[in-house]
Amino acid sequence: MHVISRKRLLEGSKEHAELGAALDVWYRLAKKARWKNLFEVRQTLTTADGAGGFTVFNIKANSFRLITEINYQTGRIFIRSVLTRAEYSKEGWKK
Repeated sequence: MHVISRKRLLEGSKEHAELGAALDVWYRLAKKARWKNLFEVRQTLTTADGAGGFTVFNIKANSFRLITEINYQTGRIFIRSVLTRAEYSKEGWKK
């Protein structure tokens, strides 16, 4: 899969220093993956959930959420947001 853009992951790591290693592991797994649907994503990363047109990953023992849009046909993952659990709960990211 092609992750667009890693810059958002790095910004998330900068904002939340304890998140760097977990986001790096996610990036490496996603980059090597060849997912065709959410079921295949969940076989690799069991915390993935669908939310509307987004795929949401629980990161760092459920403390953070990584919001993505995955285009399975083109093999691209678009990073939308890296949020704390509290920020995610406010649902402003859906707009």
